[in-house]
Amino acid sequence: MRQYITRRVLQMIPILLGLSIIIFGLFALAPGDFIDANLSKNLSAEKVAELKALYGFDQPLHIRYFRWAGDALRGNLGDSLQFSKPVTSVINDYVWNSFILSAFSYLLSIILAVPIGIISATKQYSKFDMGATVVALIGISMPAFFLGLLMIKIFAIDLHILPVSGMRTAGLNATGFAAMADVGKHLILPTLVLAFSGVGSLMRYTRTSMLEVIKQDYIRTARAKGLSEKTVIYRHALRNALIPIVTILGLMLPGLFGGAMITEQIFAFPGIGKIALGALSKRDYPLMMGFNMFMAVLVLLGNLLSDILYAAVDPRVRLK
Repeated sequence: MRQYITRRVLQMIPILLGLSIIIFGLFALAPGDFIDANLSKNLSAEKVAELKALYGFDQPLHIRYFRWAGDALRGNLGDSLQFSKPVTSVINDYVWNSFILSAFSYLLSIILAVPIGIISATKQYSKFDMGATVVALIGISMPAFFLGLLMIKIFAIDLHILPVSGMRTAGLNATGFAAMADVGKHLILPTLVLAFSGVGSLMRYTRTSMLEVIKQDYIRTARAKGLSEKTVIYRHALRNALIPIVTILGLMLPGLFGGAMITEQIFAFPGIGKIALGALSKRDYPLMMGFNMFMAVLVLLGNLLSDILYAAVDPRVRLK
């Protein structure tokens, strides 16, 4: 296992190098920059040229790339132009808010989706299965912005039981449990929006996997031995049915830290997804490049975690 992890980590180096070139190239070739988008209207041409020289925007692409890549290797992803602080500090300030939101939504998705998927598989084509499938398909296909606005209309504007946006109530100087309760109230709506689509896809994965397992010979053998249906399903079938589901959990790692741009924007939630979307509109390319490199690392680590989890739960798999 140690050799496998070491080899995979070494394989990440050329992948990250290639991704860094692609990410830098895409943003470097994009028309305009932060100065053109936000400052050029109020400054003379000479001042604009001076600022571009100060930030190195007038340098050749290869020089700018090697300077950025060299700083990134030392843990410096550059400075955000709109926040006037290091990109790593901006990510650290907001990524944990997104982590809390995503963690609750993923936990809620798993708690709801796995049992529903199991019941749907064991009662295939029943009314429960049909209803769960319809709800799952609605959750997968419904846009997050539509569901978010609908829930704001119902629960915040009409019923006045939940806050519209933000993470904390403005002007509320609460501490301790009161502060946690206030944050919890603000998390309810965005968590439900994120979990709704997650429940649909994870439920379908669980149902499909469970259907494949319960048709295997060893399940028929267990039933022929006189074991109760509960024992057959939850002791013999479920363990193997959850193998592909466990690997999906590893792929959730980027989503835990990457934020949800649309949902965070709708609820004005101070997460890294909302900040990244704002950086894109303001052409804060250093922040966007740093954020995308951060996400690239998480995707690679998520894939590695999925492989390790798969080998841990399935003894037939050997990592070489």
